[in-house]
Amino acid sequence: MTNDSPPQPPPGDEDAAEAAPASSRARLPELLHAAVAAVGGVERPGQVRMAEAVADAVGHGEHLLVQAGTGTGKSLAYLVPALAHGDRVVVATATLALQRQLVERDLPRTVDALHPVLRRRPLFAMLKGRSNYLCLHRAHEGTPSEEGEGLFDPVDALGGPAGKLGQDVLRLRDWADETETGDRDDLTPGVSDKAWAQLSVTSRECLGASKCAYGQECFAEKARERAKLADVVVTNHAMLAIDAIEGAPVLPEHELLIVDEAHELVNRVTGAATAELTVGAVNRAVKRAARLANEKAVDALQAAAESYHGLMETAQPGRVEELPEYLSYAVSAIRDAARQVITSLGETRDKSLTDEDVVRKQAMASAETLHETTERLLAESAWDVVWIERPDRFGLGAASLRVAPLSVSGLLRENLYKERSVVLTSATLKLGGDFNGVAASVGLPGEGRLADDRSPQEPERERGEDTPPYWRGIDVGSPFAYPKQGILYVAKHLPPPGREPDRPEMLAELEELIGAAGGRTLGLFSSMRAAQAAAEAMRERLDNKILLQGEDTLGELIRDFASEATACLFGTLSLWQGVDVPGSACQLVVMDRIPFPRPDDPLMSARQKAVEEAGGNGFMAVAATHAALLMAQGAGRLVRAADDRGVVAVLDPRLATARYGSFFRSSMPEFWYTTDRNQVRRSLAAIDASAPEPRPVAKRG
Repeated sequence: MTNDSPPQPPPGDEDAAEAAPASSRARLPELLHAAVAAVGGVERPGQVRMAEAVADAVGHGEHLLVQAGTGTGKSLAYLVPALAHGDRVVVATATLALQRQLVERDLPRTVDALHPVLRRRPLFAMLKGRSNYLCLHRAHEGTPSEEGEGLFDPVDALGGPAGKLGQDVLRLRDWADETETGDRDDLTPGVSDKAWAQLSVTSRECLGASKCAYGQECFAEKARERAKLADVVVTNHAMLAIDAIEGAPVLPEHELLIVDEAHELVNRVTGAATAELTVGAVNRAVKRAARLANEKAVDALQAAAESYHGLMETAQPGRVEELPEYLSYAVSAIRDAARQVITSLGETRDKSLTDEDVVRKQAMASAETLHETTERLLAESAWDVVWIERPDRFGLGAASLRVAPLSVSGLLRENLYKERSVVLTSATLKLGGDFNGVAASVGLPGEGRLADDRSPQEPERERGEDTPPYWRGIDVGSPFAYPKQGILYVAKHLPPPGREPDRPEMLAELEELIGAAGGRTLGLFSSMRAAQAAAEAMRERLDNKILLQGEDTLGELIRDFASEATACLFGTLSLWQGVDVPGSACQLVVMDRIPFPRPDDPLMSARQKAVEEAGGNGFMAVAATHAALLMAQGAGRLVRAADDRGVVAVLDPRLATARYGSFFRSSMPEFWYTTDRNQVRRSLAAIDASAPEPRPVAKRG
C-alpha cells in the first residue's frame, strides 16, 4: 500500500522542499492544526505537547518515551513532526489494526493536509516480513510434493477437494490472480496458518528475485521497493526485531524510528529471538533433505530425529539450566547430521527434478535452522534461558526444547538507538509512577536520562560508541476525566486467590456485579481455565448472554458483545489488550486477580532470579512490572470515549492490602478508588439505568 504521487514541490518553488525541515518546528502549530482538521478532530493539549516533544527529540538527537492516554490523538502527534522533519521515518506498531489505520486513514489525510504548507507530498508504504505475502512461484508452480501431500484427498462429488485445507489452497491460487498486494491481511475471509504456509515462503526458502521466474511480479519484492522510495515506512515490531537481531538490515535506512504500542516491544523482540527444536521440525527437515541430499546424511538425520523423539515423549517440562548428558548427545547428533545435510546439498545436483532449485532452497532452510538452533542450545550461554515445553497442559505429544534471551535490553541498546532518534509511545509506559522500569527493559539506561523539562539552550546530543542513549520521559495525560468517568473498586473482603480457578466467593461477587451492571461486562481472567469456570458458573446463574473467548473468532465475539446490551465477554490475554468497545456496551471491567506470571514460567523466573543475583528486587522488576502493565492495559478497556462511564473491579484483595498494591494502582488510570461494595453496586445500577442501547456493529466483508 502506498501513495503514488512523487514528492515534488510546486513549479517555481523548488527550494521549498529543502527549506521545509529547517523551519518545520516553527510551523508545527500550523501543521498540527491542518492535520487535525483534515481528520475531523479537535486539537488536545496533550497532543500538542507530544508533537512538540517529538520535534524537540528529533532536533536534538535524543530519544523519547511518551505516555499518551487513550483519546490523545497520538498518531497525528508523532506523524506531523515526523513528516515536517523531512527525513525518512519508520513507524513500528504491534497490531494490524493500527498499521491499517495509519496507512489507510491517518497518513493519506495527513499528507493531503500538510501538502499546502510543506509544499511536498511525502510517500508512505507498508512493509512486513516475506512470509506475510503470497508467493507467486508456489501459487503457479505448485507446492513441493512433501508439503502438499494429502491436500486434495478425498475429493467431493464434483471432483474438487473436499477438505477445508484443499479448498483454502485453491481459493488462495485464485486470489493470486486478483490481489494487487498479495498481503495476507487483505484476504477476506482469511485462511488457516496451514493453508497459508502452502503458498508462502520464509526469507530463507525464497529463491531470490533474480532466480525466480516470478521475481519481477513478486509481491514481497514490490513491497520492499515501495519502502525504499517511501518517506514513511509502516512496519511491525517483529520486523524491527529482525532488523536489530540479524545484523543484515531488512528496513531501509532511516533517521527517525517511532515505536507505537511500545509496551509490547520487549515481548515481540523476545519472541523474534526465541528458537525452538521440535520433533516436527526435525522430521520435516528429513523429508525435505531426502529428495536431494545424499543417503548417508539423510539417514544420520533420520536416526537423530528418532532418538530425539523418544526422549521428548517422556521429557518433563521446566527450565533446563544445564542439558543432561543424554539430551546433549541427542541435540549434538541433530547438529552434526544437519551439518552433513548442508554440505551434501551444496555438492549434489539432480537435473531430473523439475523443481530442483526450490527443493534445495527449502531443504537448506530447514537444515540451517536446525543447525543454528542446536548450536545455540549446546552453547549453554549465560545470556540464554533453555527450557522444555510440552504442547499442551494434558501432556499429549512430544515436548520441545526452547531457548530465549535472558534479557533483550542489551540487544536493543546496542542496535536500536545509535544511528537514529527513537520515540517510544503507548498509553501505558509509566509503571508505579515513573518511566524507569519500562526504559530499562527497552535498553535506555538510567545514566542517559535527562530532565523531563527541556532547557531551550540545550545542544544537540552527539551519538557515540561510549555515550549512553540520552532520553526523556513525558506523560501528556489523557483528555478523559478519569476520576469522574470511572471507579476502581477492589473487593477487599474476598479471600486472597489460590492456585485453583474455583473461587466460590469470587464467583458470587462476580454474579452480583454483573447483575448490578445489567450485563455490559468485560471479564479479564488470568488463565483460560479461570475464564471457562467463570463462564460456566455465570451461564447457570444469570440470564445474560455469556460470550467466551475461543468459542468463536475474536472479531465476532467483540462484535456480538458491542451489539447486545446485556452481553458479557470473558477471556484472557488478548482481551486485556485488544478490545476497543466505547459506549454503553462495556460499563464494567472485571479482573479476577493480579495477573502475575506463573511461578513455573521458565523465562520469567530466570529473569527474576538474574535481577536478584545482581542485587535488585526481582519480584518488583519482573513479576510486578509484568502484571502492572497488563492491569494498566486492562483498566484502559473501560473508558474509550468522553462520555463513557463505568467501573473497573479487581476481585483480588491484595491490590488493597499488599505492600505492592500502591505500585499497581499508580500504574492504572486515575479512577476514583473505593473498596465499598455497596457504593459500587449503587453506582453500577445508576449507570445501567441511564445507559442507551448499544448500536449494532456491522460485520466486515
